[in-house]
Amino acid sequence: MADSRPFDAMRLALMQDVLPVGLALLDRARRGGPGRVVESFTTSPEPFSDLRSEGEPAARELRERLDQVSPGLGNPVMEVAVEVEETVDEKVKEELPVTVEDERLALQEALTRIEQRLVQLRQQLAS
Repeated sequence: MADSRPFDAMRLALMQDVLPVGLALLDRARRGGPGRVVESFTTSPEPFSDLRSEGEPAARELRERLDQVSPGLGNPVMEVAVEVEETVDEKVKEELPVTVEDERLALQEALTRIEQRLVQLRQQLAS
């Protein structure tokens, strides 16, 4: 699916991965200058992961504000393909009616069973 919509996939990656890292770097630069930005890459074994988690709250807020301007702008809506595979049990398959007449007979049998059970139920309730 990502191959069929490369721009949507790129936009989603930008909003979910690049935006939080960029906002964390921007916040670090604002608070402590270039030294604090460099520090994030020299002290951590996984700087991008740390920056992503650090900037996620601000990125989430920005995405929500963008969604208020236009739904889907901040949190891109991605299409999903859902496939349902219907399987019929072989025993059930054998019992399925084949013709219209078979369907009528099966329906009549089911209605007769229901009627018999209702009679039994009424008898139980009357006792």
